[in-house]
Amino acid sequence: MPLNQWSETILIAELNDEPAFSDDMDSLGRRLGEISGPLPDVIVDLKAVTYLNSSNIAQLLSLRKQLSVGDARLRICALSDAVWSVLATTGLDKMFQFTDDVSTSLASLQMREQ
Repeated sequence: MPLNQWSETILIAELNDEPAFSDDMDSLGRRLGEISGPLPDVIVDLKAVTYLNSSNIAQLLSLRKQLSVGDARLRICALSDAVWSVLATTGLDKMFQFTDDVSTSLASLQMREQ
């Protein structure tokens, strides 16, 4: 998983389909757990993800909780129709903030900082 430190306050994670998705999310969680100061905002790029299973959803919810406890924000972007359908069907479309792409996510996070 490419994990890019966009700035001191923003981290971009490009996730892949299973079985890499779970490993990518574990790596992201460990990386965030190693940070001693304030947590960065995180953009999760799902452009390479074609489906989500219950374990993947649990990992996204866990990431959301970890970031909210650390007063950081989460953006999820570049969802396929199939992934969006799973999130909408489960009602999780109301629990996350979504954008069309990484650029839009970056703009939304940076605009709120100013």
